Amino acid sequence: MASALDVATEKLSNLGIDASPPNLQKNLHLLTAEQIELAKILLETGQSHLFEHWAEPGVDDEEKKAFFDQVTRLNSSYPGGLASYIKTARELLADSKAGKNPFDGYTPSVPTGETLTFGDDSFISFEEAGVKEARKAAFVLVAGGLGERLGYNGIKLALPRETTTGMCFLQYYIESILALQDANSKLAPPGESQTKIPLVIMTSDDTHSRTLELLESNSYFGMEPTQVKLLKQEKVACLDDNDARLAVDPRNKYRIQTKPHGHGDVHSLLYSSGLLNIWREAGLRWVLFFQDTNGLLFNGIPAALGVSFTRQYHVNSLAVPRKAKDAIGGITRLTHADGRTMVINVEYNQLDPLLRATGYPDGDANSETGYSPFPGNINQLILELGPYIEELTKTGGAIKEFVNPKYKDASKTSFKSSTRLECMMQDYPKTLPPTARVGFTVMEPWLAYAPVKNNPEDAARVPKGNPYHSATSGEMLVYRANSLILRKAGVQVADPEQQVFNGQEVEAWPRITWKPKCAITFTGIKSKVSGSCSISQRSTLVIKGRSVFINDLSLDGALIIDPADDAEVKVEGSVQNKGWVLEPVDYKDTSVPEELRIRGFRINKIEQLEKN
Repeated sequence: MASALDVATEKLSNLGIDASPPNLQKNLHLLTAEQIELAKILLETGQSHLFEHWAEPGVDDEEKKAFFDQVTRLNSSYPGGLASYIKTARELLADSKAGKNPFDGYTPSVPTGETLTFGDDSFISFEEAGVKEARKAAFVLVAGGLGERLGYNGIKLALPRETTTGMCFLQYYIESILALQDANSKLAPPGESQTKIPLVIMTSDDTHSRTLELLESNSYFGMEPTQVKLLKQEKVACLDDNDARLAVDPRNKYRIQTKPHGHGDVHSLLYSSGLLNIWREAGLRWVLFFQDTNGLLFNGIPAALGVSFTRQYHVNSLAVPRKAKDAIGGITRLTHADGRTMVINVEYNQLDPLLRATGYPDGDANSETGYSPFPGNINQLILELGPYIEELTKTGGAIKEFVNPKYKDASKTSFKSSTRLECMMQDYPKTLPPTARVGFTVMEPWLAYAPVKNNPEDAARVPKGNPYHSATSGEMLVYRANSLILRKAGVQVADPEQQVFNGQEVEAWPRITWKPKCAITFTGIKSKVSGSCSISQRSTLVIKGRSVFINDLSLDGALIIDPADDAEVKVEGSVQNKGWVLEPVDYKDTSVPEELRIRGFRINKIEQLEKN
């Protein structure tokens, strides 16, 4: 009786594909039956060139086996396998070559959503609703990228959010989730066990081991290790031409060149992991997605979750007001001529031509408010778990993809370098039915948006008045937000001074920072402040305790309050000292640590009052 291997070999030889390369035929005895089936898929999809350079049997045999190990991973990690990837690639590359507009037939309009004003009654009531719902939430952090674009060689999650305390982004995120968990547990009925809010981190080959090391070496920043799950995304095959021929890795003829597929992979990873069903069985209702370097994000999370609950949104995108033509996508309702509708992010470079082509002669223009009517997408999503599982069951977690080849010339027949299919997390709503409730929550930018993504040189070239999105601005915006929150709570916080670091003119506010456990909502902050308090511009205030109350404090200098965790501390009176001073550093000075160089300043801790 013929073995499975013989059958598969016979199938391969009977394919009748002219391009079936002799080099592969000679090496078939090295392959398992499963690998021969994969070879068949490659030949059927026009990929025989991958075997052209294979050596005779006995030469590089281990490399040949490693090639099929890679093909196995590429096939299993993509919904529908490599055949589906290549088929989609050919369709999208044909559309790209023809210049097809993905929005043909659609008319844009402004969708419905909720616009919040920090600290008013509506904001406070949404925050309260969000804290109550937190026990039914899971958080998903998309963190597949390195900090190279920032001029930082580590993973972005390890970068300090601010250098007054040195707390890194991952610590800030985890401590914020724990603070939300703690605030929620205070509302639970007596005797009910405390909820443990799950956190999933999507990593990549570039970040996985370093993320795990950061967690383990810091005892998971106070989270129980069982609360945290890491899901690693695989890369996808690169494409050499309009026929979607897979690119051979220039460094190894026995490998296919691969590149990242984009953060849209998070949906298929969650689906295939089985976590979504586990969460649903545990009574969870919400999944909150966020990215790796927005140091203000959690200022907006409780209220946004409250909006999702109150408005019963299946999809809620966090947004900020955007100026017309800002390099940030706009959340837009698209209505097709055939009646189909969807509410999605439209990239800024597509929004203006789309509006001009559909009856908006001024294109992407500001309204009488001074802002575009289309809110700016900041890539933080809240999805209702039930409808999310229902949708992913239909799609397998696959997200609508796009391709962005760089052509050599106007004929669009060849590429400058290989390309690949990409997908984005925020494109999830593209496949939703018209009955889906898709909305947004607009927050004031000072409160909830301070992304860190540009290196000093790129940031210094940003036109005056536009956001820098650098490590310099990211840190300064944390101080600004904390200063404005305290002002709203009744503290007299001095105005900022203009200073220049790494060629970027920024507002230097007092360096005010507190740990998330001190307060995760505006009501929490207000409850900690009383009397007549004032903080000068040159001051530094660091609060590390859970139960620190400030009353009639006059601060002109540096004050660090670091009590034993649950000790109640009252701070009052006048504090004056030489304080902590910002000193410029040259970002080209390699004697200075990278995380300081990319900011353009270091803190000289001259004198402080420290209360432990």
